[in-house]
Amino acid sequence: MRPYHKIPIVESNEPLIEIPLEKFALESPHPYIKLGAPYGEYSPYFLRKSVVERLITAQSYLCQLFPEWRIQIFDAYRPVAVQEFMVNYSFKQALQERKLEETKLSSTQVQALWEEVYKIWAIPSLDKNTPPPHSTGAAVDVTLVNECGQIINMGSPIDELSDRSLPDYYALGDDSQSQNYHAKRKLLCSIMEKAGFCRNPREWWHFSFGDQMWAWLNNQVNSGKNFIACYGRVV
Repeated sequence: MRPYHKIPIVESNEPLIEIPLEKFALESPHPYIKLGAPYGEYSPYFLRKSVVERLITAQSYLCQLFPEWRIQIFDAYRPVAVQEFMVNYSFKQALQERKLEETKLSSTQVQALWEEVYKIWAIPSLDKNTPPPHSTGAAVDVTLVNECGQIINMGSPIDELSDRSLPDYYALGDDSQSQNYHAKRKLLCSIMEKAGFCRNPREWWHFSFGDQMWAWLNNQVNSGKNFIACYGRVV
């Protein structure tokens, strides 16, 4: 269990609705569908109604600063089956990148690699009390694109299994490039937080509203308050 799994969920039954994609940028085809992720009848471009509204608000905040920039939606709603597919895919990619063969690794080495995977990926749990954030329709992975439609370089790609994924990884860098990466991550975070989202402490791209992680993070900075989650697993 992760710390936020202790947060109770009181399901609001708010519907998943389609994100108005004309207001945002997106990668096409969807990065996980391209890999063969089993979405079936479900679309990744859905979120809970209030989450969509807050995402639109975040886009308006961005436009106040950079009128022609857009939030790019990398991923949003994710059924548990897709979560499981991507966790397994990430593990296989980690083996390949490290030029390792699972059959030649000790159980300790295999476990260590899985721990690396789970630094980024939530466990694809079917337990209603510990849903993966994306499976609640409350979480969204985003980045920014400029007026030319070019993705802003944040210093690491989304889903990278390394410390570069940590939001403040470049904060102490004394070179101009590191400071630029950090400034762009701060920009993304500021517009999302202003709209009510909380950022995953381990992923610069992951934001949520209304799920267990969101409630847990709010409780860390609001002593005396008792935030709970209003969104549980959808599928």
